[in-house]
Amino acid sequence: MLTQQRHEMILKLLDERGSITVTEIRDLLDASESTVRRDITQLAQEGKLTKVFGGAVALGGIVTAHEYTVAQKNELNLAEKRRIAQSAAVLIGPEDFVYLDAGTTTAYMIDYISKTNATFVTNAVAHAQRLAARGLKVLLVGGELKSSTEAVIGAQAMQTIRQYHFTVGFFGTNGVSRTGGCTTPDPGEAMIKQTAMEQCTKRYVLCDATKFDQISSVTFAGFYGQTYITDQIRAGYEDCGNIIVARGGPGELPG
Repeated sequence: MLTQQRHEMILKLLDERGSITVTEIRDLLDASESTVRRDITQLAQEGKLTKVFGGAVALGGIVTAHEYTVAQKNELNLAEKRRIAQSAAVLIGPEDFVYLDAGTTTAYMIDYISKTNATFVTNAVAHAQRLAARGLKVLLVGGELKSSTEAVIGAQAMQTIRQYHFTVGFFGTNGVSRTGGCTTPDPGEAMIKQTAMEQCTKRYVLCDATKFDQISSVTFAGFYGQTYITDQIRAGYEDCGNIIVARGGPGELPG
């Protein structure tokens, strides 16, 4: 395929999806990764797309690399996060093999998980401790511990996750948009999220409405391919069929 043809295909895919990874382009165009990366770089230099770690997003979004610490995140949108977490927790079946991503909203899920035979795998030390304290079966992914988000990342963690096949996974995100998909500021966390998502039969992203139309510097998933659980639908997303709106208040915690 000629260079111009590849460029046209890449831009067409971005127009349809909003974001795309190097791996996806490689497979769709039957080209090498080095060729795809050169194409993305050239198109970015020509001002036709935004280059991000691992792929590209369509023009029109503001990219930020800022990241809050866990302590700072715990102060943001508490009621909304609890409502989202409660709606997510009821989706866990009694025999599920669950991936629970690091993050504050996924952490609140633990408060609403009833006694179950489900097994939980997580890359968050605090999540693992709380799940175990509730008498739930939990496996903690090993690797490098990132202090600011308390998430385990790195090659060892990715290797472990690839050995598992999850029935369902719940993920946090720093931003969600049609153009950027699901994004996070840190490449290491993005790789863990992407790897875990690939191993999940069902995928849910937990995000309050303030996360929509936000783009962090690294895309770990396109906009489609998972279901979003949020507190309200933002303008411009009413026609999306992959969004669940959490209902009611935070509710009572299970005993």
